[in-house]
Amino acid sequence: MLKLVFFRDQLHAGTEHTFEAAVPRAIYTRFGAPTIRAAGVLATLAPNAAWHGSVGTVRVVVGKTDAEIYRWELHRDAVPSGATMVSELSIDAKQAWLMRCDRVDFPLGGVALTHTHQGPGIRCLLNGALKVASAGHELNIKPGEPWFESGPDPVLANASETELTAFARVMILPAALLGGKTSISYVLPEDRDKPKRQTYQLFVDEPIATA
Repeated sequence: MLKLVFFRDQLHAGTEHTFEAAVPRAIYTRFGAPTIRAAGVLATLAPNAAWHGSVGTVRVVVGKTDAEIYRWELHRDAVPSGATMVSELSIDAKQAWLMRCDRVDFPLGGVALTHTHQGPGIRCLLNGALKVASAGHELNIKPGEPWFESGPDPVLANASETELTAFARVMILPAALLGGKTSISYVLPEDRDKPKRQTYQLFVDEPIATA
């Protein structure tokens, strides 16, 4: 079964880190400016930027200051050690899928009205606080904490009224949504025409191999 794996990597200045598995992978920079070397490509990521690739031997080189990266990988076999969260995905691997990495920002007291998505994903809170209710459970999320959303299970999320709230996420979505097409659907008819106050930054939207 396919598994979406999330890592929070704390990287010290002057170090180099290698990820060998040739799997779909997204790397988001929380802070610092790490340089990624992979398949002859060299990319330095500023804070709040992301990189995507499906090659093995990805090297992350940290400069003169510490860095923190969020890393999502899609695995079929054994999961590397050190994962922060591992979620099994109930998707048809024979269909065409994409990996999307984006960021969602809420104003003070913002609400993500009861909604679903067309695919699963792991989110990680960047700042603020978020109360997430889904499938009879309620989570109070703090910065640095990840959580999983299945996609079809309705979710209601309430952001802090005193701190600006944002999270980064990776979702595995149908390839038909390529190009940044929205994956969200609102469950309650009365919510569909209400103003939506959250904003989005799209970093990665790339087809992936799952079969």
